[in-house]
Amino acid sequence: MSDSTANTDEIDDRAFDFLHVNEREDKPREKGITEIRGPYYDPMGPRELRDILETMGRWVDIYKFSGGSFALMPEDAVRELIDICHEYDVKVSTGGFVENVLVRDNDEVERYFEEAERLGFDIVELSSGFLAIGTNDMVRMTELVAEEYEIEPKPEINVQFGAGGATDPEILAEQGQQDPEQAIEEGRRHLEAGANLLMVEAEGITEEVVEWRTDVAYRIANELGIENLVFEAPGPEMFEWYIKNFGPEINLFVDNSQIVELECMRSGLWGKATTWGRTVTWKGDRE
Repeated sequence: MSDSTANTDEIDDRAFDFLHVNEREDKPREKGITEIRGPYYDPMGPRELRDILETMGRWVDIYKFSGGSFALMPEDAVRELIDICHEYDVKVSTGGFVENVLVRDNDEVERYFEEAERLGFDIVELSSGFLAIGTNDMVRMTELVAEEYEIEPKPEINVQFGAGGATDPEILAEQGQQDPEQAIEEGRRHLEAGANLLMVEAEGITEEVVEWRTDVAYRIANELGIENLVFEAPGPEMFEWYIKNFGPEINLFVDNSQIVELECMRSGLWGKATTWGRTVTWKGDRE
């Protein structure tokens, strides 16, 4: 990460600073983390990224490449996006592309980690939604990254086989859901192995399901601790539910197009009918 704070200092001079916003931790935050999606649904070049971070960079903590998009881009372009993020104290994640590496280039997994480190990534996401792979293997990857590389492991846990590809709910239903206790136990082991944060996949909980499994979200949060989790919330109705039920400092992953709406809701500036004027933090002891 860059030590440069010039850009974040500029953003600290907030327009209309006499208007109330909820108190939030400064970066590097340990709660209220916002992770945004980078190139995936559409390309994102340096000018668009800089526009986002010049205006809303104070509220962005992690920038995630998705779908292996970095493997389609010139190396200089990938480095430039990473460097811009670091200017604004934003960490950069590979996204869960290791699944593809495991299937098609199994003997290149460690080289994949080395390349991510060389290019300046801060986080390597370790997901297995599409894979029939043992927990022991996934935990060994977390241990390896934590011990051998200057990059953070960020395992993903899920309750739906086939999660991660926006598959139709009918097809996912045919695959069947996993016992949430299995995901919870895997999450515990990843944390013990050196992970600081876990990604919680939305599919099977609030995405691509006939009915939301909010009971699963509660169980995972209660068992693993919300401070250790980043919940995927790919839609305003989803991140509103998390804020209503866990408060504005819940860690969330959203599309880059949703950062303004999410932060307006976190800050208490704006909201839906059921959150407008109700989203607050308390300035008491904030250890």
